[in-house]
Amino acid sequence: MNILLVNPPNCGRSIPEERYGITSIKQIFRGEPLGLMELAGNLTGHEVRLLDLKADPNGLDKEMATFSPDVIGLTSLTCEANTVVALARQLRDCGPATVVVGGVHASNDPNFFNQEGIDFIVSGLGKRSFAELVTKLELQDLSSALPAGVLRATPGKPLARPARRCDATDLVETWPAAYHLVERYRDFYVLERLGLRMGLVASAYGCTHACTFCAMHGQTGGSYLGRPVAGVVRDIELLPENIPVVRLVDANTFGDTDRAILLAEALLESGMRKHYLADVRSDTVVRQPQMMAKWAKAGLRAVVIGFEAVDDTELQSMNKANKAVMNDEAIDILHGLGIAIVGDFIISPEAEERHFDILQSYLHTHAIDLPMLTVMTPLPGTPLYKQQYHKIINHNLDYYTLTNAVLPTRLAEERFYAAYAELISEGHRQARL
Repeated sequence: MNILLVNPPNCGRSIPEERYGITSIKQIFRGEPLGLMELAGNLTGHEVRLLDLKADPNGLDKEMATFSPDVIGLTSLTCEANTVVALARQLRDCGPATVVVGGVHASNDPNFFNQEGIDFIVSGLGKRSFAELVTKLELQDLSSALPAGVLRATPGKPLARPARRCDATDLVETWPAAYHLVERYRDFYVLERLGLRMGLVASAYGCTHACTFCAMHGQTGGSYLGRPVAGVVRDIELLPENIPVVRLVDANTFGDTDRAILLAEALLESGMRKHYLADVRSDTVVRQPQMMAKWAKAGLRAVVIGFEAVDDTELQSMNKANKAVMNDEAIDILHGLGIAIVGDFIISPEAEERHFDILQSYLHTHAIDLPMLTVMTPLPGTPLYKQQYHKIINHNLDYYTLTNAVLPTRLAEERFYAAYAELISEGHRQARL
């Protein structure tokens, strides 16, 4: 079968830009669509193409003029959901292809895609489920049960909800991600601040914790699924030699410390000279300094840490299961090892001037190499969404980019965004990456 996998364009909207002319907050993502590449790698025996509309926003017409897909797969984050629905309808008008939507938003809120123009919705990781659906479509065998996690769209009627596959069988380690499908876009996948080419590899899915704001739960049902070490090393080796930086895109690379140690040892033994960027919890750093030292030897040059807040009360409200003192200790340990820190902080829409001042003071007095600041956003499907739904004043998913307040702001809205922009600018001035 001919299969076209489509990564939607950058399409999130910005309230501070549209209403107040503040352009410094908007963020553009430049990473390769690893989820689609994972799906493609498991579609053996088919003609598969991948269209990245983030890298080539005008590429759709050209692609459809040279390829007649039988199946079209689209992936979607929450802020891309409206665009993906419109894309699905546009693609349906181009021919009789079966249209399938998956990704983070489909896993957390599959009902959103129960609309005209969409045939099936895949909830979960989808690597195995999507391949099984393609087989059924090829055999024209849709009368029997659909694969786990696959939902047939029934616009105007409730979705039937089959069991979601949330175990290691959906990792399908036999086949690696189809990295070759994005070769034409490689120049786009650059770590802008450093001007370095960057490749993406997943070493684990899900997380060992359950922060109320996090949307990762939907894809694995709360499970933490670590990939076999050999498969991770294989995928890193498959990246082009001229890619020096590997971003491990896990929500928590070090959720299983025994496995993380084995992976570091395997990377050392491989002789690869790559630099790695990975996510880690600060309490893991404090409890496992020797593990982090081994990773530094293996090439770990920077970590993303979700500090989120600077006091225990705010951390507890997020179900972060961490203490602010852990953040301070982790900073000292990581810098002692020569590992740079990308620090994530979440700003509540209820923030007052003093909260911005406190955070700015924290960034001045703590050695965060690159602060990343987002606005607390209740994403559909998360516990936070259920808790805050009655307060939400903006339900247009185009604005769910983590840089817009979809809840009321305690400060006047323009002042909130001005203070937010000032904090971002200050963080960039201090950045050491």
